[in-house]
Amino acid sequence: MIKKDLKHTEYNEYYSRYINMVDENIELIAGYEDDKKMVIDFFSSIPKDKLEYRYAENKWTIKEVIQHIIDTERIFMYRFLCISRNDKTALPGYEQDDYIAPSEANHKSMDALIEEFKMTRLYSQNLIKSISEKNLKNLGTASNSTISARACAFIMLGHSIWHINVIKERYL
Repeated sequence: MIKKDLKHTEYNEYYSRYINMVDENIELIAGYEDDKKMVIDFFSSIPKDKLEYRYAENKWTIKEVIQHIIDTERIFMYRFLCISRNDKTALPGYEQDDYIAPSEANHKSMDALIEEFKMTRLYSQNLIKSISEKNLKNLGTASNSTISARACAFIMLGHSIWHINVIKERYL
């Protein structure tokens, strides 16, 4: 049972904004299942006329936000895999804005985006289940900072909450 007992030495302070959104008593595998349901339910409930809305110029649409959640999970799960396998290669940073335009998220249906999220999450859940608690504590380097495999996983739980909160505050 993998609980959120991260030490501050396992991640860059920047990620505290996401990690702090995750309940202290959450179990990682159950958390991914609960988070999956929350994300699907939330994005499925948004009216179609809001899906390509931007609250300001150069801000992402709601479709682009879910695509960002998907892409970020893919990147962090790659980091998770490398670090949990004790790969000491320094992993590159991730410039999230560079991914949005080529994703063509606004040309996808919300159903297609939700399906893409479900498949990405299924991969993530299976990967997490395959890693021992010992190897979850492995440390690596990503974006020029130390990060543990388990921090990569817990960051994703707070990341989706963060973006859903932004949508609630600025889009709906």
